[in-house]
Amino acid sequence: MAFAPDLMDRSRLAAPAATARADLVLVGRLADLAEAAAGADLVLVDLGRAGALDAVAGLGAPVVGFAAHVDEATLAAAASAGVEALARSVFFRRLPGLLGE
Repeated sequence: MAFAPDLMDRSRLAAPAATARADLVLVGRLADLAEAAAGADLVLVDLGRAGALDAVAGLGAPVVGFAAHVDEATLAAAASAGVEALARSVFFRRLPGLLGE
């Protein structure tokens, strides 16, 4: 499942998910994240959104997040919180492999 409010990010997530035949649930609001993540094998999160890091705390599933490569503070905070934090470009390059795991 993925928290991705940006429509461009949603399309970039959906295509590899379809190719991998992964069940991808997309949510656009942080308020919907916990419910949608229940039972998820993997949670993908746009860390650049305010409150995203707080919202993933305690989800119970592995979390991979992405943010702008220049947002070093967010990436570092996410990594410290146990999130696999990647620069946006790296995340989308690795996405097919993440969905296949």
